[in-house]
This record gives sequence, structure tokens and C-alpha cells, in this order.
Amino acid sequence: MKNTKTYENFPFWMVLSVNLFAILIYAMGAFVLSGFGIMVPLLYLLFCIFIEVRVLKISCIDCYYYGKFCCFGKGKLSSLFFKKGDPKRFLEKKITWISILPDFFVAIFPIVGGIVLLIRDFNYILLSVLMILVVLFFGGTGFFRGSLACKYCRQREIGCPAEQLFNK
Repeated sequence: MKNTKTYENFPFWMVLSVNLFAILIYAMGAFVLSGFGIMVPLLYLLFCIFIEVRVLKISCIDCYYYGKFCCFGKGKLSSLFFKKGDPKRFLEKKITWISILPDFFVAIFPIVGGIVLLIRDFNYILLSVLMILVVLFFGGTGFFRGSLACKYCRQREIGCPAEQLFNK
């Protein structure tokens, strides 16, 4: 059953909440990886920026929310840097688990790095941060997407390849 309430522009509190959540995940990942010195977390944060720009350039330009505030604020942000694409192309996209694998590396890199650091020199603080990161990334991301983003998304109503992947 389709949801009848969608947002033309998502409320600011949703956009802020989702983005603060993402920043928290990136910061925790960088903290975990800081056990390898300063270069590893810096490279990780550059990777996080790359992932964000990749979404803006590949998906957001074709989305209904281009130039508007989607739950992630990326439609508005994308319009500042990239020319509008073709909304038909968004509907034709095929998203697979392989194509979203780079997004999962945002959590996988610090999790693997954290495990290596724990084996090298066990630390309860690192273990705690690592456990919170796992819960936030895998549980929290699903919550934000399911309860806020996708639930009220007009693009989902029109057709969304990500929804087709996650809600098979």
C-alpha cells in the first residue's frame, strides 16, 4: 500500500537529524581508525566525502528532489554543484548490492580496522565505540531510512530503484 503523505520538501528537523547521524558515524569511524595514526582517518574521511559526492552526482541529479530538501538534504546540495539530470533515468536505474557496496565500506573499513586494533592491543573504549558504530550503521541507518526518509518520499511513490532492492 502506498503512503498518501509525502513531502515536497522534508522538514528541517528531519534533514538535520539524518545528517547529524551520518556525521556521527563518520566521526566514530575516524576515531576508530585513528589508532593507525593520522593519515588513515584522514583518508577515511576523504573516502566518506567521495561517497557523498558520488551519490550527489550519480543519483541526486535525476531525483524528484533535485533542488529540494529530501530527507538527506542532498537534492538541494546536488543542485548547487551539478546540472539537473533526467528524472526518467532515475526510474530506469538498477541498484544492486554490488553497486551500493562502496556505501557499506563507510562502516566496514572502521569495523575491520577496529578488530585489527583490538587484536593488537585490546581496549574497552575502542570495543565500545566499535559496538556502537555497528549498531548505529546497521540498525540506525535502517531506522532513519524506513521511518523518516523512504516513508515520506515522493520519489518512492513515483518509483525508486533503492526501494525495489530493499523491499523485495
